[in-house]
Amino acid sequence: MRNFALPTGRAARERLQGARVLLLFSPDLCLGREPLEVLVAALPFVDLVQVRTKPAGALAPSPAPARESFEWCRRILDLARTARLAPFVLTVDDRVDVALALAHEGVAGVHLGQDDMPCADARALLGPEALIGLSTHDLEQVVLAEAEPVDYLGFGPVHATATKGYARGLGSEAAWIASSSSALPVFPIGGIGLSNAQELARVGRAAITSAILSAEDPARAARELRELLAGDD
Repeated sequence: MRNFALPTGRAARERLQGARVLLLFSPDLCLGREPLEVLVAALPFVDLVQVRTKPAGALAPSPAPARESFEWCRRILDLARTARLAPFVLTVDDRVDVALALAHEGVAGVHLGQDDMPCADARALLGPEALIGLSTHDLEQVVLAEAEPVDYLGFGPVHATATKGYARGLGSEAAWIASSSSALPVFPIGGIGLSNAQELARVGRAAITSAILSAEDPARAARELRELLAGDD
């Protein structure tokens, strides 16, 4: 068990290319249930897990708390090792310092917002192997991101979402245009659930939070969302 490790570096980047479901793991959205139990239930249908410890509704530029981010990453890493979970890619929201501290233990990289550390600075600190994601909120930011040292993009909010504090969304058509305009994998985000995930089948991927974590049956929700994003009937 000591040699078990989650994918990082080239292995993580390869998994990213075919990824469909990115789960934003926010423990406070698990409705009083043990967050790691919710995570384990959903994991068979999830490709990437991003630890996001901001309170629901928090908008940038407030950074995720470093200690909470570190502790949750460590708990997930320990669980992955001891339970021998199927490999998934683990990243952390905002915290380049946490990604750097846990890089050799299995945290593959960091996701940055527009107001977080510049991507070039994060790349200099984390090195060429780390995954770096970047949030984008319009087509201009998507196009500009092509010149940044990043591996994937988030785009949204697609719909209104209380989780991230947005009252209006950009729409699924805008998400498809953003995805078609970038050579990078683009993960639509914001208000995506069972009622509208089918709209993103042309994109084929999404970042999802409460529709999985707050679901009565997280495993079923994750499976059905994955099928909808794949365009399965």
